[in-house]
Amino acid sequence: MSSPKLKVAIAGLGRMGSRHALHFHQLTPRAELIAVSSPDPKEIAWAARNLEGVRTYLDYDEMLKAEKDLQAVVVSSATVVHAEQAIKAINLGLHVLCEKPLSTSPEVSQTVVTAYRQSIKKHPSQKVICGFSRRFDASYRDAYSKVKSGMIGRPSVFRSQTCDKLDPSGFFVQYAQFSGGIFVDCSIHDIDLALWFFGEDSIVKSVTAVGITAVSPELRQYNDRDNAVGIVEFYGGKIAQLFCSRMMAAGQEDTTEVTGTEGKLSINAQPQSNLVNIYDSTGIRREIPPHYYGRFRDAFITEANEFTACCLDNTEVPFRLEGAVTAVKVGAALQESLITGKKIEFDEIGRRIQEEQAPKAKL
Repeated sequence: MSSPKLKVAIAGLGRMGSRHALHFHQLTPRAELIAVSSPDPKEIAWAARNLEGVRTYLDYDEMLKAEKDLQAVVVSSATVVHAEQAIKAINLGLHVLCEKPLSTSPEVSQTVVTAYRQSIKKHPSQKVICGFSRRFDASYRDAYSKVKSGMIGRPSVFRSQTCDKLDPSGFFVQYAQFSGGIFVDCSIHDIDLALWFFGEDSIVKSVTAVGITAVSPELRQYNDRDNAVGIVEFYGGKIAQLFCSRMMAAGQEDTTEVTGTEGKLSINAQPQSNLVNIYDSTGIRREIPPHYYGRFRDAFITEANEFTACCLDNTEVPFRLEGAVTAVKVGAALQESLITGKKIEFDEIGRRIQEEQAPKAKL
């Protein structure tokens, strides 16, 4: 007798949604993808070609109403509807895996957490997570276990970057209208990693950021930049440096360093697609992944399988949903600092200190 499978639907079939659909349809043995939705007829046509036996809907609400056996929803639609769609599924008692970020707004992100807290009173085994895929990456997990073991002493300095290959199509310029800015869109993973490695109860003391438009000056009309550096100071003597870029020439460059009082760990310090070295007239080189998915494909597959397992087995989710709100809060503050040029400070319980209240810096 075969074991029951988690019946899953996907909301949104864009770049990330189509990948989630294939992962749950083909690479997650304990899940059964039964339905997908997208308002885009082209994406529905893609599903008809690639997701055999899966029902398709142009309307998300119609899918939720029609699929009586549905148990879980993966929200991978446009960021502007992440929170709305997640809350609708949560209110029905469904398990939810929501792509990052929950929203570009900390306040809207908090509404997802609030809905979940209310829902689990009726559905105590309900699982809701935000898809921070790097937490499912084997290399990051190995580094985290080493930090937890005390191998490098107390982690004190965190440096991380998300640097995309240049996309000449102009996609990111148009997307900047809705993305929340380069820190919320690109650096959200790095912010989440800093919270993970420093401890999810870490409290931000201040943030400051600067940025430039090196290749896409039109981003400024949306209060965004194509390259930026942010500094996040935490209470307890910890600091994070974040770099985000959308103009890498060779490919995706996502690297992280964690420095402790007794050593340092680096993850993906020399990006590479495989173990092939190329020897030619330019010297010796290696190719690197052309995009984010090329680097983290296995992490997304692990995410799909572990989400499925915790839903079916009623085990603990890998990390708290509240952390996703903190990540957006930090990202939004960095974006504000980037645009205003001002340092933004917080008190020891995480409340923002208004400018007139901020203590004067000591020389």
